[in-house]
Amino acid sequence: MTHVDLTDLLPEVARLETSKWVGRIREIGRGTLCVAGLSNRVGLGDLVEIHSHSGAVVAGEVLQIDDENLIVLPDGVVDGLRIDDAVHHLGKNEIAPHSSWLGRIIDPYGKAIDGSEILSGAVAKPLRGAPINPSNRRGFGQRLETGLAVFNTMLPLVRGQRIGLFAGSGVGKSTLLGRLATGVQADVVVIAMIGERGREVREFVEKILGKTGMERAVVVAATSDQSPLARRRCAWAGMAVAEFFRDQGQHVLFLADSVTRFADAHREVALAIGEPATLRGYPPSTAYEITALCERAGTGFEFTGDITAIFSVLVAGSEMDEPVADILRGVLDGHIVLDREIAERGRFPSIDLLRSVSRSLPLAASVQENELIGRARRLLGSYEQNQMMIRAGLYTAGTDAEIDEAIAVWPKLDNFIAANELSGIRESFERLAGFLPEHSENLNEHFPT
Repeated sequence: MTHVDLTDLLPEVARLETSKWVGRIREIGRGTLCVAGLSNRVGLGDLVEIHSHSGAVVAGEVLQIDDENLIVLPDGVVDGLRIDDAVHHLGKNEIAPHSSWLGRIIDPYGKAIDGSEILSGAVAKPLRGAPINPSNRRGFGQRLETGLAVFNTMLPLVRGQRIGLFAGSGVGKSTLLGRLATGVQADVVVIAMIGERGREVREFVEKILGKTGMERAVVVAATSDQSPLARRRCAWAGMAVAEFFRDQGQHVLFLADSVTRFADAHREVALAIGEPATLRGYPPSTAYEITALCERAGTGFEFTGDITAIFSVLVAGSEMDEPVADILRGVLDGHIVLDREIAERGRFPSIDLLRSVSRSLPLAASVQENELIGRARRLLGSYEQNQMMIRAGLYTAGTDAEIDEAIAVWPKLDNFIAANELSGIRESFERLAGFLPEHSENLNEHFPT
């Protein structure tokens, strides 16, 4: 940081405390601590600091409170802790974003992890903020240019939309998120990297986002070696940062990678305090936590911007009915499915168009565009339904006119789905119309020269 105005430091000074409430460890359980002396001073979810007799300091979060004790889940290694070690109350579970965070990599606690100091904002935001009142929300905004032909046309993304990206491991999910982060129209991009490998954080920032992409981005990262508290907090912190820029009237693109790891982290925390495992090992509160996170994104109201959100989901074995995927599909405004077979034949992004849907349609497109999209989908569907027969050489040309057209146009449509269309929505539709000549004239009427 080359220059800091003294007024920028006033929020930091205001948060300094001359004294702290202190409790003592009374019991050390399986991953949790029982602390006495703070029950009437702390709130649920507050942060604490555990001071070992050896000098080590470990953060923690308050998960349960009764008349005499509270249960704390440490956010780190607890080896060496003893009965009567001190526990300091730090305050509410909040984060204070600042406009200077653009271009920075931070941890879920609002601290920089990219090698230099960082400022805190004047107003702290609750980590688990409430969504906008649904009666005050605007409807979807305009269609966004994305830099990818398939999203410019057949799977449109509109301002304030929330979509899910469903994929197994190794099928190009991170690369596609990177393309969207650099290609989608937005003022600010906030990326929550939840439980990622440490190597991938730097690789994503340097190779996928690059210097230009980072100029408008804030990366919130909690790597896979960190505690479930940090990994769960990463999603909330990322959303709070997105809300900060949204409240300044800006359009924010929020990327969460991945909600599955967020749910896994929540499961670890919930099981530590005795919540039963019901949904294939997930506690009942999982559905609420996921939907509450998603509802914070979306369109804003009169005096704010919008948060367009993309939530990635890891689906083991392409099982779209596993709990996290099933919960998300019901709350989002569309879903994109990446297919392993498509990735294995070398087409990226490996989007299975027929299993993917954007709920911004049909309103996001004109009548002519919807006709074009519908025709392209029908031809892709016809080819897929008869694919085995076609590849086995059992289909005789001329038997069915639509299958003949599907065979002729399928390679072009397949290549189109993989195309980077940096020239815009109109050009993407014109290229798609070129594969389906009967729709070109209507489209030219919609897009006059």
